[in-house]
Amino acid sequence: MAWAIGLLMALTLLGGAVVAEEPASPSGVAEPWQSVIDSQIAAFRAKDAPGAFQWASAAFHTGFPSAEAFFDAIVGSGYAPIMESRSHSFGRFEKLGDKTVVQEVKLLGNDQGLYEAIYMLAEEANGWRAQGVQLARHAGVGI
Repeated sequence: MAWAIGLLMALTLLGGAVVAEEPASPSGVAEPWQSVIDSQIAAFRAKDAPGAFQWASAAFHTGFPSAEAFFDAIVGSGYAPIMESRSHSFGRFEKLGDKTVVQEVKLLGNDQGLYEAIYMLAEEANGWRAQGVQLARHAGVGI
């Protein structure tokens, strides 16, 4: 739960940060961290706890005794719409430095609900990893 509080604090601090906001993949080529998000969402959808856990940051690996404990905590924390989503697409992102980024992900839920997830990712020794996600439901329905 501490990671969620940390993410919220970091996102709050972003409001006062001076960062360049960039459109989603301006060159039409996927950004390297986007494959991490794709892979983690695919693992969540497949109920593959070890697959989802491998894309989590080192802080998650320290904070959870197993992939299953991580998976159960994510499900229990209200992130089921990500796991049950039908599709997702990338929105805007903000680079907070060479090794940190905030990425918007738009999701179509299994319930036809529209959701937005804000992922915070950092480049670690083993590549880009998810540090946290903030999820919100939007009004309306998707098709």
